Amino acid sequence: MPKLLFSKIRFYEIKDLVQNVKRPRRNDILSRRKRKKDISWQNDHKLHPSLEKLLQDKKYLAAFRRFLQSEFSEENIEFWLSCEDFKSTASPDDLRLRAEGIYQEFIKPTACREINVDHHIREEIKKSLEQPSLSCFDEAQKHVYLLMERDSCPRFLHSDAYLSLKHKSRSLWYI
Repeated sequence: MPKLLFSKIRFYEIKDLVQNVKRPRRNDILSRRKRKKDISWQNDHKLHPSLEKLLQDKKYLAAFRRFLQSEFSEENIEFWLSCEDFKSTASPDDLRLRAEGIYQEFIKPTACREINVDHHIREEIKKSLEQPSLSCFDEAQKHVYLLMERDSCPRFLHSDAYLSLKHKSRSLWYI
């Protein structure tokens, strides 16, 4: 029989040493991974502007509008911009005419550029047209904004149109 390389005493000494070494718990490892993911998301999030910033910049707004036209969903941005213009209306007579125009173009079920809002919002807007206020389209505008923010904007930020515009704006800085 071959001789044992480790005596029993040596083996127990090693076992005691190993027990004194602090091993990371599984929870610690998972939390480190999660922190790394959170950090990468934050960095990626900072690289791309928000929808709000896109709508404020004329160049990015024009590119976003062209992108939505290429995806056949430009009615969303057109409705949102129409609502922003509507909010700047001063005269009550003009308010009624513009509200009716927005309803006919975007909200009415048979509208040529109908936006995707639920029946509840449509009915509220239809009732508010009797006495239109500056906030009568707010709920529909918010709904469309969230739709663009969740759906269209992320696709736009990864599109060639946005990336080329971003590259052009960077290269102009150096000229």
